[in-house]
Amino acid sequence: MNASSAPATAAIVNLGCKVNQAEMEAAARLLRGAGVALVDPAAGADLVLVNTCTVTAEADRKSRHAVSRARRTSPDAEIVVTGCSVQVGPEAFAATDPRARLVDNRAKDALLTELAALAAIGPDAAGPTDRALPTLSGAELAGVADDRAVVERTRAFVKVQDGCSFFCTYCIIPAARGAERSLPPEAVLADVRRALAAGHREIVLTGINIGTYDGGWSERGPRGSHRRSALTLAGLVRRIATEMRVERIRLSSIEPQHVDDELLDAWRAGAPRTLPHVHLPLQSGDDDVLRRMGRRYDTAAYRTVVERVRGAVPGVAVHADVIAGFPTETDAAAERTEAFVRDLDLAGLHVFRYSARPGTPAIRMAGQVGEAEKKRRAARLLGQAADARAQWARRAVGGERSVLFETRLADGRWLGRAEDYTPVVASAPGGHESLENWIGRVAVSGVDAAAADRVNGRIVSLQAPAHRLTRTLPLAPAGGPDAV
Repeated sequence: MNASSAPATAAIVNLGCKVNQAEMEAAARLLRGAGVALVDPAAGADLVLVNTCTVTAEADRKSRHAVSRARRTSPDAEIVVTGCSVQVGPEAFAATDPRARLVDNRAKDALLTELAALAAIGPDAAGPTDRALPTLSGAELAGVADDRAVVERTRAFVKVQDGCSFFCTYCIIPAARGAERSLPPEAVLADVRRALAAGHREIVLTGINIGTYDGGWSERGPRGSHRRSALTLAGLVRRIATEMRVERIRLSSIEPQHVDDELLDAWRAGAPRTLPHVHLPLQSGDDDVLRRMGRRYDTAAYRTVVERVRGAVPGVAVHADVIAGFPTETDAAAERTEAFVRDLDLAGLHVFRYSARPGTPAIRMAGQVGEAEKKRRAARLLGQAADARAQWARRAVGGERSVLFETRLADGRWLGRAEDYTPVVASAPGGHESLENWIGRVAVSGVDAAAADRVNGRIVSLQAPAHRLTRTLPLAPAGGPDAV
């Protein structure tokens, strides 16, 4: 691309977490507003934006590979690289592509200014430099995925907070993201309004350490607790539920010590729009390993939080993360983790193998676990995870679920998520070519033959997106005339 000309096309390559996904929609919106067509990265583009991830060594490798591939696919493009991996290792990206522009991850507002300049739309097009960058996002990710820049039309991730100062011994994110800072509530509410105006029916509040949300100011106590704050996460949830016509609200991953009575009260008060689903990072079921990880709870405290959540939110699905093969994790410690996870009766479990990150204390610890052993332990936990998802799915059989439909399967059925995040499939009633972004009440008849962790059933009522239908109508029994 000629440096003096505006690009006609742009591509976004996104790696990593929900926060990365949330951040990139602001850039996509700016480019679309400038008349720049967003295209598939594989098709080649005049401008390529690569948002990187550093959560594991594999994520770093994929990030560098994405830059190399972007240059091969679009040899004359302006390539802009940002994100956590470029923040902690800019030299590697400078070596990968000396022509690429590297943008500081901790000042991503500068990214909008950079893109505005490249798109030749004037110095004020991106807004003031202190404006909030994040807004809607793309596909939800578990672990690390690459080349995902799709914007969902059903669920929107709204970033409310960035950064972390907890410094877990295995984690490089504090170096990549910086200290905690929160978006002002009005900025969050504005993003929620944009999401609703775009037709999104479910809002997921996300951040790097979402429980530290403070509305822009707080006085902190022990372990990151708030003595005083401009607005707590619970207060933000109440404002969204009270002031917005939001149909479904979720939280992304939240540290267990941040699930307090105030948040649970807000969640109860917002029901049924506040959905019965919570993701509580665990990382290990062994207290010695948790201590060496620098986690701020032990297994007894974690169990207490799970029990309090279940007591406050009927039918809640509790999901967790675990890391296999952390340094000093013995066979006995790994077995204790398996037993603890099994005893928690989780609805879902994300499993990660420990990845040594330069600059973190864990890399210097004695008792490093070999790769083969890490894989073995992770495989056992993945087996437990599959069993947990399947067991949770079976509990839905015989009941009814409210399902936000998202995608059509190859067999023609529609897949969506229930309130508790259980995958549900159902056939569209006669006369309905598409159920994308419709909410259906589904009578669950059984576990789906194609996947043990999802269920199928019959749609008994449908609620159309607001721009098409604002009330719920019953459907005729299967095989009868369509009432909608």
